[in-house]
Amino acid sequence: MAKENKTTVTEFILLGFSDHPHLQILISVTVFPTFLISVLGNLMFIMLVCADLQLQKPMYFFLSNLSFLDICNTSVSLSTLLHSLMTGETLVSFSVCIAQLYVFSSLTSTEFFLLTAMAYDRYVAICNPLRYVLIMNRRVCVLLASASWLLGVLIVATEAVFILQFSFCRGNVINHFFCEMTALMKLSCTNMHNIEIVIFTEGVFGTVIPSVLTVISYVYIISRILKIHSVKGRRKAFSTCSSHLIVVFLFYGTLFCVYMRPTSKHSPEQDKLFSLLYTALIPMLNPIIYSLRNEEVKKALTKVIGTNNCIDF
Repeated sequence: MAKENKTTVTEFILLGFSDHPHLQILISVTVFPTFLISVLGNLMFIMLVCADLQLQKPMYFFLSNLSFLDICNTSVSLSTLLHSLMTGETLVSFSVCIAQLYVFSSLTSTEFFLLTAMAYDRYVAICNPLRYVLIMNRRVCVLLASASWLLGVLIVATEAVFILQFSFCRGNVINHFFCEMTALMKLSCTNMHNIEIVIFTEGVFGTVIPSVLTVISYVYIISRILKIHSVKGRRKAFSTCSSHLIVVFLFYGTLFCVYMRPTSKHSPEQDKLFSLLYTALIPMLNPIIYSLRNEEVKKALTKVIGTNNCIDF
């Protein structure tokens, strides 16, 4: 299958954790329940928001989008690992691999934009509470959520086109549990200059700019909270955005651990473990964080769901 200068690859082998048998056993007994809890927890949260009138507000509209995003992201990124653990099959076709890479990258980019939209929502709620309902109306919320999804899908399209033109001359074994960009690029002998420019540009627009906007929003939010004289008022104001802040730190922290570490600190094993955190553990924790730290969600959980109305605020 290999030629010295150019190789046509029709399928890849996902190494996963097979080179660490002791670690693979641990992964096997933890990934399945984590995946199930993540999907069921996020699905339950969406159903709760749809069913309870008290939760049909802009904040919960964005949270339900985040839960749906987490379900999709977890399912896409862990699909090949779950299949491998269940069947022992490690082969994945070229088309499936590229599709998984594109969808995963799109969903990750979407989450950056969605978290930024949620930060703006919290900014308006804290810094301009009297006009919150007017500013964050249904139309604005739908536009922000739609823009997040659309930008996430479009921003990595050019990257996918370049990948389709890759020539793989360094084998077809991907040292990862899914088709991840950096692991796939290590197999290519194509000139990386253009794709690196594309990745850098997409990183600026899809990661840096949303991150900066999120930080700016929280600078204003924290500044506003510190001006509140009442301790009870400060505590109440901070509680409305603390859950989102925790989720932002978890999401950004794990991604930066994978992609922003010095090259000398990189190892495939560490990359795979950090990838498990943001593809399996964090999507499972998100609905738990919002449920445990939010009184309205706690109250909704104690009610009997008796309405089929979807989100309408």
